[in-house]
Amino acid sequence: MAEIIPHWLTKQADLAPEAIAIELDDGSEISFKELKERSQRFAKKLARLEVREGSHIGILSTNDIRMIVAIHALSYLGAVGVLLNTRLTDEEINYQVRDAEVSILLTADGLKRDTTAIEVNEIQSFSEVETLTEKDLPLKSELHLDDTFTIIYTSGTTGFPKGVIHTYGNHWWSAIGSALNLGLNKEDKWLIPLPIFHVSGLSTTIKSVIYGMPLYLLEKFDVEDVHQAIMEKGVTIISVVTLMVQRLIDQLGEDRYPDTLRCMLLGGGPAPKPMLELAKVKNIPVFQSYGMTETASQIVTLSPKDALEKLGSAGKPLFPAQLRISGKASGHVGEIQVKGPMVTRGYFKNNEANEKAMDNGWLSTGDLGYLDEEGYLYVVDRRNDLIISGGENIYPSEIESVLSGMEQIREVGVAGKPHDIWGQVPVAFVVKRQEVSREEIISYAAERLAKYKLPKEIHFVKELPRNASNKLMRNKLIT
Repeated sequence: MAEIIPHWLTKQADLAPEAIAIELDDGSEISFKELKERSQRFAKKLARLEVREGSHIGILSTNDIRMIVAIHALSYLGAVGVLLNTRLTDEEINYQVRDAEVSILLTADGLKRDTTAIEVNEIQSFSEVETLTEKDLPLKSELHLDDTFTIIYTSGTTGFPKGVIHTYGNHWWSAIGSALNLGLNKEDKWLIPLPIFHVSGLSTTIKSVIYGMPLYLLEKFDVEDVHQAIMEKGVTIISVVTLMVQRLIDQLGEDRYPDTLRCMLLGGGPAPKPMLELAKVKNIPVFQSYGMTETASQIVTLSPKDALEKLGSAGKPLFPAQLRISGKASGHVGEIQVKGPMVTRGYFKNNEANEKAMDNGWLSTGDLGYLDEEGYLYVVDRRNDLIISGGENIYPSEIESVLSGMEQIREVGVAGKPHDIWGQVPVAFVVKRQEVSREEIISYAAERLAKYKLPKEIHFVKELPRNASNKLMRNKLIT
């Protein structure tokens, strides 16, 4: 029999009705009681649109309280939320809404795009839904952990995007695993500068309800807003990717963060070691983690006690999770495989992808890494980003890490370019902080990298291609 728990928002609203659920940068707040009541009212309004148990409802929105209300509202109806990236083209969105069998699309009011080209039966803004009368019907008072709650599509860097199914249980165990690692403090306040339509932002909104912890919600990452929130608003935890940490370090300058900040939870791929070392010098508590859409956010995280001693490691699997390196002994690079109750049961309507990725509960991630002798994970790169040059494996993240140590370089991305003799060669794309020549970059790299790893071309660019979570998209570097 499937495990059943009380509806988590109803439960938290009962336990701590007046506790703050969401705080905005303008100082406004909403309590768990208010969040529950707004979500239940919104659910009854959605019922007027024939949204019912099993309905697939698209949500296209930037970070907004009403987006969170809508997500919880769907859970009160037993409907499934399909979270859509606002930066996608109409063609990309149409692929996802067709594939996910979306019947109605909910959108933010201020969304700066024309939605008329999106092919769904009905499009309703949050405000339009709020004008509807409530339908009198019983709402869900319990959650079945095996039931599907959300679908989020992968980035599609290796072909068509795949719809990752998240159950309530996936989100529940993700929250429990994180709490057992990072701990919970009664003063905790988690800042979300990442999009809620990505798994990191979504999982934090669920953690908030399960923990009874306030979210500090920003519409998007703005370095000055995030800096101010850490310095003045009592933020204790913030989810970040490498670019955000780099910009926050620049913003911090010679200042220091207050002791209230206890964790910058860093995800999104391997981090440059020079950045981690600088964060250590500045006493910034950066905890590396590893996770993906398929694992409902982090599944491996460096614990607070190891954060400085194991610099560069993503840590060990969270308590309910398992990890192995496919076919490799300790210290050797192979494909990362994970297993646990936070891991998706599969991709929506995609048996081929399920058979390829899933094996008796183990998920093949497509990422490369190794375990040290103590079992700590070091993520090397995406398998699809690996450069094979003359039979040698070259990891773009290693070259990026070295070049990011040059103070003249703000950002760098490395990708493989086809080559008639070597098969592929590494090429670097550099965003300058200060004036620097190609020759200076190669000279710096030659002191720190084997000759075959040296970039064969250096291109200066104004910006690097990134997705909505600010993760580098290496597949877009060479077109």
